[in-house]
Amino acid sequence: MKIVYSDRKSGKTSQAEVPKESEQTLLGRKIGDEISGSAVRLEGLKLKITGLSDSTGSPSRREMEGTLKARPLLSSGAGIKGAKHGFRSRRLIRGNTISADTVQINTVITEMGSNTAEALFKPKEKKAE
Repeated sequence: MKIVYSDRKSGKTSQAEVPKESEQTLLGRKIGDEISGSAVRLEGLKLKITGLSDSTGSPSRREMEGTLKARPLLSSGAGIKGAKHGFRSRRLIRGNTISADTVQINTVITEMGSNTAEALFKPKEKKAE
């Protein structure tokens, strides 16, 4: 399971792997819940869950309760790109709760603590060939 965290002030995003022993603490959390960064080795941060996706790439929607998949008729939001007025389509989406099938958790940093943006979002080093 991966966690993607972003800072809205600086506009930077990074990702980290969630340790296997910490995955159990995240199960059952919903979109909109706040979690402690220490659960995913990001000490001092407070993270707000903004989205989820599973191994097939199905996005989650806040208004759909639970962990099951469904094919509702949608006109906008997660799962719909560039819909015109009056356009509706059935899309496969997942509920708003973290389960064992969740592969990626999207979050926003709400509280930095003593960390700085430069320390959290280090640029990747390019390999010399």
